[in-house]
Amino acid sequence: MNATVVITTLIYLAITAGLGYLGYIQTTSSKDYLLAGRKVHPVIMAISYGSTFISTSAIVGFGGAAAVFGMGILWLTVLNIFLGIFIAFVVFGKRTRAMGHKLDAHTFPEFLGKRFDSKFLQVASAALIFIAMPLYAGAVMLGGVSFLTIALGLSQQMALLTIVTIVGAYVMMGGMKGVLYTDAFQGGIMVVGMLILLWFAYTGLGGVVPAHEALTAMADKVPAALVGRGHRGWTAMPELFSPLWWTLISTVVLGVGIGVLAQPQLVVRFMTVKSDRELNRGVVIGGLFIMLMTGVAFIVGALSNVYFVNSVGKIAVAAAGGPDNVIPLFIKENLPEWFTAVFMITLLAAAMSTMSSQFHTMGSAIGHDIMEKGMGMKSAKPVRVVRVAMLFAILFTTLTAYLLPGFFKSGATIIVNGTAMFFGLCAGAFLSIYGLGLFWKGLTKAGAISGFLSGLFVSFFVLFFVFEKVAKPLGLCELLFGVPTLGSGTTLGNIDPLVYAVPVSLLCTVAVSLFSKKLDEPHLAACFPEK
Repeated sequence: MNATVVITTLIYLAITAGLGYLGYIQTTSSKDYLLAGRKVHPVIMAISYGSTFISTSAIVGFGGAAAVFGMGILWLTVLNIFLGIFIAFVVFGKRTRAMGHKLDAHTFPEFLGKRFDSKFLQVASAALIFIAMPLYAGAVMLGGVSFLTIALGLSQQMALLTIVTIVGAYVMMGGMKGVLYTDAFQGGIMVVGMLILLWFAYTGLGGVVPAHEALTAMADKVPAALVGRGHRGWTAMPELFSPLWWTLISTVVLGVGIGVLAQPQLVVRFMTVKSDRELNRGVVIGGLFIMLMTGVAFIVGALSNVYFVNSVGKIAVAAAGGPDNVIPLFIKENLPEWFTAVFMITLLAAAMSTMSSQFHTMGSAIGHDIMEKGMGMKSAKPVRVVRVAMLFAILFTTLTAYLLPGFFKSGATIIVNGTAMFFGLCAGAFLSIYGLGLFWKGLTKAGAISGFLSGLFVSFFVLFFVFEKVAKPLGLCELLFGVPTLGSGTTLGNIDPLVYAVPVSLLCTVAVSLFSKKLDEPHLAACFPEK
């Protein structure tokens, strides 16, 4: 193992451990553990939000997807900045912060439960988070594991154990403060690493213009199978309404771009600051961070095709053996040895920053929302209960990460699929009731529950019986109906469940609210205080 890699890793881990310990000694209450005392600096909040949002899923998984789809995936960057930062902070964030403070909500499920005066919503949403988030967290784990196995030669089991042990330790001890401090540090590392990566990528191909011209000229090297699905080259969008177009737009761009608005681990960040001023100041920082992280990963992923064709005569996916291996192999084969250490730390930072928030969210959902609030299990030390619940969530997520490669067959974009599935589920179940609940007093308890259940039902039905990427390997549709999916041979099988679930959830939420009992005026007054 390279001595530079070892030394760099040890320094990084020492600083991370120190920041985690700082969060631990500053945590004296449940509010500190769950929301960092609601007094987080806007720069720390914005970088933590961005580094939680951007993980190895974006760098490794979606960077590898860019090697398949090409530059068209940059539309996800546009949507991430507009919806995931500007709309999220300025529109959703301010109302979430004000309402969350007024209702004294500590988690996203508790926010929904108190907004609609529904213990069912709090417990059900917490249960969904615990059941579904391991898909996303497992995908993030695999992104870090992919690089460690290629760059350092570790076995998959050893790489997985290393990442889980480090992140689990500081999240369980430091709580939200530990998460925020380490996120800010890791976000800074990610910025440096991605800037260096972009510089090397373009200089290695003679500059920006020659690099893109070379990629455009390679359109004739697109495999016949992709051409048949609508691929028209790595600098062009897929053919309109082709199977590849639907996958790119509905699953990658819309699934992640819209789903970000209803991510529990991101929404809770808005409740950690004390005023709207912090959110306004965070917009620019968050927008630049997202643009740099996703933009660089997508551009380098697409351009890697030029490098691999020039060096081994194969396009990136063929040379790497799968989309999730493209970025790690590109770094190992085409950049200086010292950058392996830098980029390994960048990926570890990306993975750990996101995983820490995921573990914290899952542990809070089990310990705070289900056990304490739902089941009434009071404890003299509630933080200890959440820590134990978090340990259980970490073990469950690790098992999921271990099993994911067997579910999505070889060559599939495991990281992208796992990420998009969770983002889509959150959008289907939460987006309508969360978004409308921030601004519409007429949204009732029955309307919120119907919106949650209908969006969840449609999401799962489409996933299990229509959406080819999930329904085929799951095999349930084949067992019950004798066909791989109900959308086989049609465009329906390529359309992400989010496209169906969000409109259905929105319709049910509004329709039921118009004809059901309104919430009591005192409760509405608490949710919508007069300015």
